[in-house]
Amino acid sequence: MPVDPNALATWANAITVGRLLLSPLMFLVIPADTAGSWLAFGLWFALSASDGIDGWIARRHGTTRSGAFLDPLADKVLILGAMFTLVSRGVFGIIPVAIIAAREFVISIYRTVVGTRGVTMPAIRTAKYKTFMQQLAVAFALMPWTALDATWLWQMLLWAAVVLALVSGVQYLVRSRVGVPDGAATHAM
Repeated sequence: MPVDPNALATWANAITVGRLLLSPLMFLVIPADTAGSWLAFGLWFALSASDGIDGWIARRHGTTRSGAFLDPLADKVLILGAMFTLVSRGVFGIIPVAIIAAREFVISIYRTVVGTRGVTMPAIRTAKYKTFMQQLAVAFALMPWTALDATWLWQMLLWAAVVLALVSGVQYLVRSRVGVPDGAATHAM
């Protein structure tokens, strides 16, 4: 049964709000050393997987305006919070995380501004890849097997996320200027 686009209480939104509420716990369990943690990795995996689950539910039952706002907010809080926590623990460098955070801030503000003019900017495939690379970079930095022994892996994923963040940011700016139809992409990021 399709959901009313104005609905607030949906299963997809409940999962998204749960992800938002559990984010601070995620930041607390990230270890102070660089050896990784199975607890942090397991919680990260569950919270990252829940992003896919709420998206699947939303596509199956219908998206809502509240979900279109809450889902990208939860993604940003979780990913940027984990990344800045890893920066504070001396795991991630500040430069790649600052670039990603600046992109998120600029594109969020830009979306708001062009949204007031009636232009919508649904997520593009490159932005979905960016989010996935960010999730992988954090996951491998937290997993004890790769935290110390495969730093090249999560550093490569982090820098790949930086490249995808910049590319997708430019794509958003270009698409909103040329007026790509709303149906060209799905879901907000």
